[in-house]
Amino acid sequence: MLKKFVKMHGAGNDYIYFDCLDGELPDPAAAAIRLSDRHKGIGGDGIVMICRSGAADAKMRMFNADGSEGRMCGNAIRCVGKYLYDRGIVPREEMAIETLSGIKKLRLYTQGGKAAAVRVDMGRAEFDPKSIPVLLDGDCIVGREAEIAGGKHKITCVSMGNPHCVVFEDPDVIELEKIGPLFENAPVFPERINTEFVKVIGKNRLKMRVWERGSGETMACGTGACATAAAAVALGLCGAGEDIEIVLRGGALTINVGDTVYMTGPAEEVFTGEVVL
Repeated sequence: MLKKFVKMHGAGNDYIYFDCLDGELPDPAAAAIRLSDRHKGIGGDGIVMICRSGAADAKMRMFNADGSEGRMCGNAIRCVGKYLYDRGIVPREEMAIETLSGIKKLRLYTQGGKAAAVRVDMGRAEFDPKSIPVLLDGDCIVGREAEIAGGKHKITCVSMGNPHCVVFEDPDVIELEKIGPLFENAPVFPERINTEFVKVIGKNRLKMRVWERGSGETMACGTGACATAAAAVALGLCGAGEDIEIVLRGGALTINVGDTVYMTGPAEEVFTGEVVL
């Protein structure tokens, strides 16, 4: 089967997007593994199917580079909004996208008739250990010292529809390719974990590197940026209801943590093509 695709990224977090409004791919997990390879495939952090929805303007299904299906991706959903708007499929600057983590509302900011940036209502940050899940006692895990990856680390665990462990340790000095997999697969995280290593670099300004479960280090992670901002607010490092800039390897995202978490960031199209599936 010959299938058209669009390569897009949000702050460097790049996926291969397929228009599946007329039917989903037969084996998206296998496609994600093969096509995400940066030497033997198209290259990306995974694939995204843009599908029909009975409850929203469209449905997003995303698969990581290892073939596992993710519940939510903040950078990917911005690109889904851009795809739908730029092609006139949903010709509105406000839309709703269905995900495995629920329906997310988008507000698009346009330039020259194209979507350039998108704000996403990411929902509430959840700190209940059972919902993350993390196998530690208590009502929340905020700044708690735990034995992980062969050492003691102060961790804050947050769900943004997918699980995150935020660690305020200098991202410039850690060996992420070594410690990332140890966190991801630590027994205390029964469904594996996304891990953010973070440093405060100014007022409401944080620097972050991320190790994503199923993909390894990525240039950016939208849900990770939201989890990091929520953790910073919970620890008193940043202000609630204030814009927080998260500086990632691929760019910057703006997060505002209140009753809900808002994420604003770019969405860019790189190229289009066709691939045999």
